[in-house]
Amino acid sequence: MPVIIGALRESAPRETRVSLVPEVAGKLIRAGAQVLMERGAGEGARFPDSLYQGVQWADAAGVLGQARVLLAVQPLDLERIGLLKSGAVLIGFLQPYARREEVRALKERGVTSFAMELVPRISRAQSMDALSSQASIAGYKAVLIAANHLQKFLPMLTTAAGTIRPAHVLVIGAGVAGLQAIATAKRLGAVVEAYDVRGATREQVKSLGAKFVETGVSAEGSGGYARELTEEEKRKQQEVLDARIAAADAVITTAAVPGRPAPKIILRAALERMRPGSVIVDIGAEQGGNCELTRAGETVTYREVEVVGPVNLPAQLAYNASEMYARNLLNFLTPALKEGELAIDWSDEVFAQSCLTHAGEIRHEPTRKAIEG
Repeated sequence: MPVIIGALRESAPRETRVSLVPEVAGKLIRAGAQVLMERGAGEGARFPDSLYQGVQWADAAGVLGQARVLLAVQPLDLERIGLLKSGAVLIGFLQPYARREEVRALKERGVTSFAMELVPRISRAQSMDALSSQASIAGYKAVLIAANHLQKFLPMLTTAAGTIRPAHVLVIGAGVAGLQAIATAKRLGAVVEAYDVRGATREQVKSLGAKFVETGVSAEGSGGYARELTEEEKRKQQEVLDARIAAADAVITTAAVPGRPAPKIILRAALERMRPGSVIVDIGAEQGGNCELTRAGETVTYREVEVVGPVNLPAQLAYNASEMYARNLLNFLTPALKEGELAIDWSDEVFAQSCLTHAGEIRHEPTRKAIEG
């Protein structure tokens, strides 16, 4: 009997993405699976039901009660977890560090769950890397938000009324979101600088046409990780950064540590040195923010400097975000589909390392320790 793969209309506030787009649903059907979706699941991302060919439809309870595999964007709430079939497979962003009650419920329900944020960063799994696909959207959108809030053009303009100088954009953090922010700001004509504690990102920043901010402090440690800085190194680093923040028209902050609050990089003292009309867009708002004054979901004005704390940026480009995320899910799930049936290879490090709960146990050790001690 073909495996039933389900997808719901997301219920989290401000969530407009969908875990299955028509293209991916069609590929799963052609692979021999049966696809069951909640009516209207894709409407928030502008995928009406009429575009899904070969899909069967039900209400949310019907999908939860029948699906052998459920694909999701946001974590399920406790009520929905309680409606899942015992032994069902759940795949999505599960936020194990923040959703302890939900993780306990998945364990007690006997659900096998895979957290897309736990997919290992290995070459073979790049096509499954949902964190990166969604972060690239966040970096792009953050620059557009900054441009919308600025009372300036980003590019240089030569007009009959004189020359308009280009805006200066500083991007802090050169991960996927930061690199996309750099590229987008450059495409829009801004003068761009960027900084990351990892000196290894210097060449990536320069390859995009931006200037790398040199602080004279190296945080390179063993195994490719950053080491802990001394207090003197932190002070020196902050002095250089504060000077570049003060010179910027727009600052995009993207620094994040998985499972921990976002590091505070822009303090009130740095804000006080910024020019009136400057803008900070803090991608880390949902994790507490990289700026001392950031409030998630709000825009705070301090001494005529705006601090924007956007939440769930990928959902603001839901069409493309859903396309990319659904493909990540397809690439993750495909190795476990054999002639339309589910067969998970537990020796595969992708499945083994991304598994959160299975057979009544919490399999992700850091989460298990945090919840069960």
